[in-house]
Amino acid sequence: MWDGERPFNNQQAGSVYDELYARYLESDDVVVPPTPRIVTYVEALVRRYPDDADGSVVWASPPVIDEASGPMVYLLMSYSKAEEVCEYAASLAREHGLVCFDPQGECLLP
Repeated sequence: MWDGERPFNNQQAGSVYDELYARYLESDDVVVPPTPRIVTYVEALVRRYPDDADGSVVWASPPVIDEASGPMVYLLMSYSKAEEVCEYAASLAREHGLVCFDPQGECLLP
């Protein structure tokens, strides 16, 4: 998910994703606090799918907020819950005015 203008198509979204990921998430050298909109989104997401439970079957790398930097959050979900959580996460992203892109499927989610 990221805070920004929605790209016109999947190809453009992939380019934006790659750029944002490289800038905000790839490097451990630069720490950028998540933007308020991303923080609010993550807080809403973990209210539904808590990330502090021992043995969480939802999140592959809790806490979720640790995967946020600047205007972006990268959600690492367990395979068994990915479909369910992805649908909710995409819907919640729309409510929060965020762009939802699936990097594995290389597509924007509605």
